[in-house]
Amino acid sequence: MPTTRRVVAAAAAGALALALPAFSAAAAAPAGSSSGSSATASRSGEKLTAADHTTLRTYAEDTWASMDAMVYPETGLPDDNITGDLDPQGRGGYTSPTNIGAYMWSTIVARDLGMVGRSDARKRLATTLDTVARLDRHDDSGMFYNWYDPKTLDVLRSWPDSGDPIKPFLSSVDNGWLAAALMVVERAEPQLTSKARTLRKSMDFGFYYDPKAKGEDVKAGLIRGGFWDADPTPECSIVGNYRDRGPDVWYTCHHYGAFNSEPRIASYIGIATGQIPREHYFGPWRTFPPTCDWSWTEQVPVGEWRTYLGVEVFEGAFEYRGKRIVPSWGGDMFEAFMPGLFVPESDWGTHSWRLNHPLYVQAQIEHGMDEAKYGYWGFSPSSNPAGGYREYGVDQLGIDGGSSTAGGYTSDQERTTVTPAYLDCRAAEPEPTAYGDGVVTPHAVFLALEYDPKASLENLANLRADFDAYGPGGFYDAVAVRSGTVATRYLSLDQGMIMGALGNFMDDDSLRGYFVSDQVKSELKPLMQMERFSAGQ
Repeated sequence: MPTTRRVVAAAAAGALALALPAFSAAAAAPAGSSSGSSATASRSGEKLTAADHTTLRTYAEDTWASMDAMVYPETGLPDDNITGDLDPQGRGGYTSPTNIGAYMWSTIVARDLGMVGRSDARKRLATTLDTVARLDRHDDSGMFYNWYDPKTLDVLRSWPDSGDPIKPFLSSVDNGWLAAALMVVERAEPQLTSKARTLRKSMDFGFYYDPKAKGEDVKAGLIRGGFWDADPTPECSIVGNYRDRGPDVWYTCHHYGAFNSEPRIASYIGIATGQIPREHYFGPWRTFPPTCDWSWTEQVPVGEWRTYLGVEVFEGAFEYRGKRIVPSWGGDMFEAFMPGLFVPESDWGTHSWRLNHPLYVQAQIEHGMDEAKYGYWGFSPSSNPAGGYREYGVDQLGIDGGSSTAGGYTSDQERTTVTPAYLDCRAAEPEPTAYGDGVVTPHAVFLALEYDPKASLENLANLRADFDAYGPGGFYDAVAVRSGTVATRYLSLDQGMIMGALGNFMDDDSLRGYFVSDQVKSELKPLMQMERFSAGQ
C-alpha cells in the first residue's frame, strides 16, 4: 500500500491519542492586503540580489512544471505523485483533497508570477471546481473522502499498485487543505467566486469537533482525526455524531491534541466560519504539563499556566541549544509552517508565533549544521530515499518521543534519538556520539525562506550542486546527504508547499492576502493577539 503523509499523520495523532486516555468575498483582494505586511520585509529584513531573485524564479517555474505534469487535463485533478522524469505514465493513480487543494493554490501562484496566463488559470480552476462538485462525498457533513481515482473520480477502495483494500475515510486535516484552497480561489478569481464559495460553505468542520474531548468542565474541545461512514472494524473507532445531523459515523479514537501541528488549519477554518467555537483555539496542548503523567514525551517543558477565554492553557516550551521553542508533534517543518502559508500567524501572534517561527527555523539549521554535522538542513516527512515514505524531523523539537523505543521523528535513516531524563520518572539515555545518513527535503527549506532567506538559498544551492537533486520539475523530494541517495520523484503536496512559500515570498504575501477575508481576520487575529508563548532565547 502506498505510504503517504496522511498515513503518517494519522499514525502520529493516534500515538498522541493513546497517551490521552482521560480525554477520551466577490472581488479578488490585492496581494497581501489582508495580512498587512511583506514577508521579506517583516520577517527577515534581508536584501536579496538580482541573482537571488532569478534563482527563485527558476525554482518556481520548474516546480510548477511538476504540478502541471501531475494533472489529468480532462478532470483537472492532480495525482498524488509522479516519477522524476515527469512521464505521465509515472503518476501514482490516486489523489486526495489535500492534493487537489495544493494544485489549486499553486495555479493561483503560477498565474500571479506570470507563468500561466489569466485565462488559462481560470480554465484550469473551473475544470477542477466542476470536477470537485461531482465527487462523491459524505452528504451530511459535506466532507470529501481521502482517496479518489483522478481519472474516473471513483472513491478508491483498493490501492492501484498493490490492490490492498481501502476503507473510505474522511479526514479533518485533508478537508482543511481543500477548504483553504477554495477560500483562496474565492477571492483570487472573481469569475469563480460563486463556485468555490458554494463548495466551501457546504463543508462543516463542526462535524469533527468534540466539545467534551478534554472533560465535561473544560470549555475548549478538540477535533477528531476524521471518521468513516461505514463500520471500519478492525480499526479503532467511536460511534457518534457531533452535529446530530444524519446517521451516526465511526470517529477515529484519537483527537488532534498538539497545537503546533498541521491540523490547526482545520481548526482555523472551523473557527473563522463559526462552525467551531473560538475557545477551541486554546484547547490543543502547546506542551503537556511537567508531570510524570507525560513522561513519554520528549522532555520536561518549561512554562506557566495562563487563562484565555476561560480556558486554562499550559504555555509550555522545550529547550534546545539555548532556545525555548513551542514544539510540533514530530519536530518537522510542514507541521510547524504549512498552516502559516495561509494564516499570517507571525503578523497577528506578536507574542506567540512571531517569536516561535524564527526560533524553530534556527533550530532546524543548527541541528543540521552544528549538532548532526550533515552540512545541510531541512527535515520534514517526505519520500524515503531508500523507498516509500517516512517521517523526518528534529527529535528534540517534537513532542513525540521519550525513548528510542517509543518513536519520535528523527533526521537520519538510523533513527538517532536524544532522550533526556524526565523529572524522577525517567532516566536519561546516553546522548548520541554521531548521527547517520541525514535526510533533507527541499520543501522544508522553502518553508523557512521568509525567516532566513540567505541561509535557505545557500542550503538549496548546495543541495543542487552537491547531489543529483534537481530535475525537470525542480528539486526532487528528498536527499540522504551522507549516502547521496535521492528520492527521484515529486509529491503534489510537497511541491504545493514550495509553490505556496514562493508565492508569499516573491509576491508580497499574496496567498495569505487571498485567504484572509474580513471574517477570517476578525475571528482569528484577536485570538492570536491575546496569547503569550513561553518561547524565547
